[in-house]
Amino acid sequence: MNFFSTRGAGPVSLDGALRQGIAEDGGLYLPETLPSYEVNSFDGAESISDVAYVLLKPFFARSILKSDIKGILKETFCFPIPTRELKVVGKNAALLELYHGPTAAFKDIGASFLAACLSRLEGNVDLPLTILVATSGDTGGAVAAAFDSRAGMRVAVLFPDGRVSARQEHQLCCWGKNVLSLRVKGSFDDCQSIVKAAMADKELSAAHRFSSANSINIGRLLPQSTYYADASLRHYRRTGNKPGFIIPTGNLGNALACIMAREMGLPIGPIILATNENRTIADYFESLEWLPRKSIQTLASAMDVGDPSNMERLRCLIGESDVLRNRLGVTSVSDDEIKAALRQDFKSFGFATCPHTATATHTWRNIDSALAEGCDWIMVATAHPAKFETIVEPLIGEKIPLPPDLMSILARPASAVSIEPTVDSLATALQY
Repeated sequence: MNFFSTRGAGPVSLDGALRQGIAEDGGLYLPETLPSYEVNSFDGAESISDVAYVLLKPFFARSILKSDIKGILKETFCFPIPTRELKVVGKNAALLELYHGPTAAFKDIGASFLAACLSRLEGNVDLPLTILVATSGDTGGAVAAAFDSRAGMRVAVLFPDGRVSARQEHQLCCWGKNVLSLRVKGSFDDCQSIVKAAMADKELSAAHRFSSANSINIGRLLPQSTYYADASLRHYRRTGNKPGFIIPTGNLGNALACIMAREMGLPIGPIILATNENRTIADYFESLEWLPRKSIQTLASAMDVGDPSNMERLRCLIGESDVLRNRLGVTSVSDDEIKAALRQDFKSFGFATCPHTATATHTWRNIDSALAEGCDWIMVATAHPAKFETIVEPLIGEKIPLPPDLMSILARPASAVSIEPTVDSLATALQY
């Protein structure tokens, strides 16, 4: 299978797309065509790794990794990804819990897959591959954990100063010598712009062999499509209904993975993108005009994105806003609505959710009745609430126990280097 840039460059193999992260023309890689499946294509696929093998095998057709697929998937899906049914009278709803990995966020899945692939491609190379990752909270910690101490790999994590929670920041700054943690004096969009500009700088990129672990890398989206495939198949086999998904959305990678799964024929019903007060996507669907803007800080910090990179992929794959708004739903959830949802979740479900997940639960409670009727909904729980204890605990009036893996990470010593929001500052930091 070949991969082409959203701006026309290509073709490259999966290996090339994984290594490069972003295409030479600045675009994002998509497969030339998506494979097509029927539900019975997955007969006999009982585990999520089995589903992933069927779903992803065509993407590896020209890859030197094709004989390693099962080993890669074993590394990726080494923790549970359960769908928890919610006991809410008169409604069929569930939470897809994606936070049971080492850093307690859904990013662990894509990061583990990417690390498993790239370490096999690059492990014996003298000059390390430098993975650049801009993070609004969870991505950097997951990538650092996945690549920590791997041979032939170096990671530079760029995060916005003062715009991530204390526990998130610690997870970005507590790794081995091959992980450089950079506290950027700016927003997430500044971090993302630095990464894109650095990768477009041919001289700098050649000197450090840049790749990316953000969702601009197709290697993040492929395994994420898998958990939507698995959850929808399990639900469809049990009920005969195609579930709808409500997905907390920032840079659009996780939502795009679900959309890709549906495009490949998986039994997925309506898809709703739940955004926070960063309204770029919601406004695009309303006005039909794409107007990126500076991000604003919200309680759902990992979704604070004003210029979502994966919109370029989405528009290339599906179409412009007049088409998209007939295929997808979008909501924008305020901080006050997030707070109310966190309280209501704890009261109704009997357990806490995180501020990002709360954008999905708020959306679910307020779905238009015509859309809600007769549809079973799976809301995506993207992070463990213990990562946002300063927000959640005062609202629910209880302490949230730390998952053991997260407790271990938070016990590590942490350090970071502060830089200006420029490529020159990044280049200087990379010299040490």
